[in-house]
Amino acid sequence: MESAASVVTDLERQRLRALTEADLATAGPLHADGYWLITPNGSEMTKDDYLGAIASGQLRYTVFEPVSEMTVLGDGPVAVVRYRARISFDDGPGISCWHTDCYQLRDGAWQATWSQATAITAVR
Repeated sequence: MESAASVVTDLERQRLRALTEADLATAGPLHADGYWLITPNGSEMTKDDYLGAIASGQLRYTVFEPVSEMTVLGDGPVAVVRYRARISFDDGPGISCWHTDCYQLRDGAWQATWSQATAITAVR
């Protein structure tokens, strides 16, 4: 049986691809109905808010990719994945952030339930 760490990191990569490609048929089931996102600027978004903004084109990722190893804490029914990510909404360099996602195993399927992104700013 595959470890939660392996499954969750694979699902997280799949989720990021789906969000970048605005593939809601894939992204939808990867997010729990009670999904909640805290963005790098501190805004809150529910699953419907988040996927709706992607569907409408209001939120368009051109890049959403891990730039560090993904580390997973937990082995079910809850697992938390943490990594550094680069996110861009246009052709610019985008932002660097720490990304933390909580996944839960529900009815045999892992789903993202909470996400938190914290912008990394240069230390002066």
